[in-house]
Amino acid sequence: MMDEVLRDVHAVATESLGQGSVADYIPSLAEVDPGQFGMAVAINDGSVHVVGDADVSFSVQSISKVFSLALVMAEDNEHIWTRVSREPSGNPFNSLLQLDQEAGKPRNPFINAGALVVTDQLHAQTGSATSAMRELIRNGSGNPDIDGDPAVARSERTHGNRIAAMAHLLASYDNLECPVETVLDEYFWQCSLSMTCREIALSASFLSRNGVHADGTRLLTASETKRVNAIMLTCGTYDAAGEFAYRVGLPGKSGVGGGILAVIPGRCTICVWSPALGTSGNSVAGVAALDRFTTLTGWSVF
Repeated sequence: MMDEVLRDVHAVATESLGQGSVADYIPSLAEVDPGQFGMAVAINDGSVHVVGDADVSFSVQSISKVFSLALVMAEDNEHIWTRVSREPSGNPFNSLLQLDQEAGKPRNPFINAGALVVTDQLHAQTGSATSAMRELIRNGSGNPDIDGDPAVARSERTHGNRIAAMAHLLASYDNLECPVETVLDEYFWQCSLSMTCREIALSASFLSRNGVHADGTRLLTASETKRVNAIMLTCGTYDAAGEFAYRVGLPGKSGVGGGILAVIPGRCTICVWSPALGTSGNSVAGVAALDRFTTLTGWSVF
């Protein structure tokens, strides 16, 4: 049944290939072939169903923000919300204007400014945001070799003047605990993580299991998991969250590498990937695939 659904979804997604463009403002991503598509569905019973390029590694970019937020909430669910709000931004994910207008408190943890604050808190809590993230995704995916891509991290660091400006603006409002350069290094590393659809879906499976990993260990409480999923639904796809909810009907988090992580609580986690992006920074074929998937299965939070 699921394999048949994925074949249909693949066919629909293929029709969207060629629409949109890769994230050429990050030089290393500009070189990725936009004609690729992959999808993995990790069911809560432990089975994984894949189609297309589901085992091709790609740059996760902002999908990593889900994992860093979960790690911070697992340690201290309250403090982060004194530093970051939980509202949709309604503006581009890299807006400096909104951050300055709101006195250095980012609108939500999934825009760039919010993710910098979350990374800062994770680093302060653990002593190494990189190590905490690496342990989580390696254990969750079963792949002990997952790591950041140094070429991608360097590319983003070299061309990341706007992100650096955000970090300095946050520091000017006393909303960073760690040195700016440290936070930037940790942030760019997590964005440069190279993973496959299968690995992302497996690593995030605690989000469809009320906070419990596949091995039975707990990362988040059921209430905390609900809140992460809620923020994904309202804020996870940049300034197109309303359109994504309308078409797909699931909590989701996209990245400009072309990946989208989606969650069906109580059932499964899904990761789709296709590098060409629409105007809001979400994968064109990925959104089309998830739209078709929820239509065929009837699986949705609505």
